[in-house]
Amino acid sequence: MGESEREKGRVSLEGEKVILVPYMEAHVPKYHEWMKDPSLLQATGSEPLTLQQEYHMQLSWSRDPNKETFIVLDKDLIVGQFSHGEPHNEAMVGDVNIFMNDLDDSHVAEVEIMIAEPKSRRKGLGKESALMMISFGIENLGINIFRVKIGESNGASLDMFQKLGFVQTSYSSIFKEVTLELQITQAKKEEMLGLMGMVIKHT
Repeated sequence: MGESEREKGRVSLEGEKVILVPYMEAHVPKYHEWMKDPSLLQATGSEPLTLQQEYHMQLSWSRDPNKETFIVLDKDLIVGQFSHGEPHNEAMVGDVNIFMNDLDDSHVAEVEIMIAEPKSRRKGLGKESALMMISFGIENLGINIFRVKIGESNGASLDMFQKLGFVQTSYSSIFKEVTLELQITQAKKEEMLGLMGMVIKHT
């Protein structure tokens, strides 16, 4: 899929349990409420922002060519028919990001995932969302190394990414943070894409 087809904010990704939609302005108030939770701030390494700062952040993310941000919708919570371009706040349970910040290698990306709503945890939504973003990164962004940075106390996330094939490459005693990486070999690419029967929806 070329860049003209994959314009930012024009694609939703549908899996078995989740739909990933672009992070829209309408999502900001609920996202802002999530980020008042100290445990989520700690888990994501984030600083608390005002609502106005959150709106500014959403706008900057939507325009940043080196960042792809999607809101995770729990398909069980969608009211009525899913419609691309609608925020579906009632089903909004988290977010997932890919950052392409490595200036020396455009094929390296960092992945972040957050399932903020307790009622939607332990349902496999995080794993499916991560798989979908990795597949999206392989197919559309040419990524061949994925990296995650996770606090050492976040056992659930560490376990999930290790089960996806990520291996530890470094540890920061200062930040108490583990870095794991996934190298996309041809075999791994076929495995990842085979796991995902996702549909890419356009406006």
